[in-house]
Amino acid sequence: MDKRELQDLIDRFDEFAFTVARKIVAVTKEQIGGGLTSDQHLTMRYIKKYGPCTSSQLADVFYVNKSAITAIINRLSDKGYIERVPDTRDRRVIHLQLTDRGREVVTEGEERVRKIVGLYLSRLEENEIATFLRTFEKLANIVKHS
Repeated sequence: MDKRELQDLIDRFDEFAFTVARKIVAVTKEQIGGGLTSDQHLTMRYIKKYGPCTSSQLADVFYVNKSAITAIINRLSDKGYIERVPDTRDRRVIHLQLTDRGREVVTEGEERVRKIVGLYLSRLEENEIATFLRTFEKLANIVKHS
């Protein structure tokens, strides 16, 4: 592939990624509820899916510095959506877990987001969705391991 072809692909990727990401973020932000930002919602979704974790783990997963995660965690804690639980073996380690209210809020937000994203995906053929997801997952793995 020559430089011009590569640049054309990059331009197409940038355009679609920007359009899709901006639209999905804007639409889902309205649906999240609970007074949450997108970052707070994603953090809660991660904790819901993978269970208690540390702020360092979250910083690694979301590719941000620890101070950014600390700000998110403090706001979620202030809202009563997460709690800090000291590790039983090492009191210096603090695990973050959802409260019952936090679980409710994130589950409600996920359902509303699922409906919106489902409306977009339902406009594609099943084979298009499968191909898109396989390709997107492959790209995610490339990015994750580079």
